[in-house]
Amino acid sequence: MKGLKNHLSFVILLFILFILTTPSFANKASVTLQVPASVQKGSEVTIRVNVSHEGISFLHYTQWVTVKVNGKVIARWDYSSADRPGSEKFFKEVKVTATEPLEIVAEASCNIHGSAGPATAKIEIP
Repeated sequence: MKGLKNHLSFVILLFILFILTTPSFANKASVTLQVPASVQKGSEVTIRVNVSHEGISFLHYTQWVTVKVNGKVIARWDYSSADRPGSEKFFKEVKVTATEPLEIVAEASCNIHGSAGPATAKIEIP
């Protein structure tokens, strides 16, 4: 009987791992950026980071979102299983003053599958 319980526990664990790692149920966290193409020098710019991550649950969620401007981290949001985004698609915003041309890099990561890669955008100052 003990061997049957161990076998059943192992099968259930394999099933859970399969569900969490199957692409049709989940994916890597991805981001897109919404920023203006150009602004006047000294303008305040709102950077909108749209995050998409399918199959979220208590065990599978967006772990972090970060925004860099000209190589410097200006915003980072960290999540946990108890404090995670409430939906598969959400956004974060951060403001920055454009004193020079801006290169923006944003990225999000799943706690299991990682990141689909960073999104980049440039804001020019005419």
